[in-house]
Amino acid sequence: MNIDILVLGGAGVDTTVYVPELPLPYRDTYHVPPVVDRIGNTGAGVALGCHALGLAVAFADLIGDDPQGALVRQALREVDCSFGPAAAGTRRSVLLVGPDGRRTSLHDPKVTPDERLPRELYANVRPRHVHLSIMDFCRHVYPDLDGTPISTDLHDWDGANDYHKDFAYRSDLVFLSATALADPAATMRDILERGRAHTVVCTRGADGCLVLTRGSGVRAFPAAPLPGPVADSNGAGDAFVSGFLYGTLRGRPLEECVRLGATAGAHACTVAGTHESPITEAALLATFSRWTADPAPARPGRRTAGWT
Repeated sequence: MNIDILVLGGAGVDTTVYVPELPLPYRDTYHVPPVVDRIGNTGAGVALGCHALGLAVAFADLIGDDPQGALVRQALREVDCSFGPAAAGTRRSVLLVGPDGRRTSLHDPKVTPDERLPRELYANVRPRHVHLSIMDFCRHVYPDLDGTPISTDLHDWDGANDYHKDFAYRSDLVFLSATALADPAATMRDILERGRAHTVVCTRGADGCLVLTRGSGVRAFPAAPLPGPVADSNGAGDAFVSGFLYGTLRGRPLEECVRLGATAGAHACTVAGTHESPITEAALLATFSRWTADPAPARPGRRTAGWT
């Protein structure tokens, strides 16, 4: 089987709680809408997003022999998956989502020191591209991927935490969020200067994204107009990555990859949950075509949501 993209690491379960406001003031009890367990975490989002866009996807990860692991297996049943045992169990997040779609994530990474992703889970896959989640057990796989383009998402890196540096400086395409960055452009330049990346993309939610490539300055791109009311910003960043990688693997120019990512991210803000309803290839291309025919930035009345 020809594989377009191999995603390594990053599946878990999100427990979503819709709350009346964020930050949530202290109170002994809040009555909330039904609390739902869903497929979550970044690697699962990229894998499911790329699969929905018609790419051939393989996925390898460590998950627990627990109810959450069973939920992960069920949710990823249509993707070519290889799982190894996670000693501490399946990763979990509790997501507090406010009325405007913004969220606060309480993440339990289930870390086991010195745990590694077994090579046999991915050694026989020959992908065109690898997307590496920033799991500690994934940082050791770089030598095995020599010659294959690698992307990663640093999420809310502050530009200084040593944990992220292997991923930042050893990947060819780097995504990150501006959330914790005082000077996003400086961090993007640092990634290019100290690493091997050819492109760095910094997402800024409703403010669009910044893109830096070798030999060019930082360029700003707008967010895509939302196709409907904000429901839930969970998974929008992973959707952006999926749309961008779809464009990359289809040979689209950089500017179109950015807009395809923005279109997928905007769609994710209008559907409930994290990764259950990723945009399809047909919907992505149709929405992208309409936007590029009228590429006005989002205006009041064309609502955008903050996401990372």
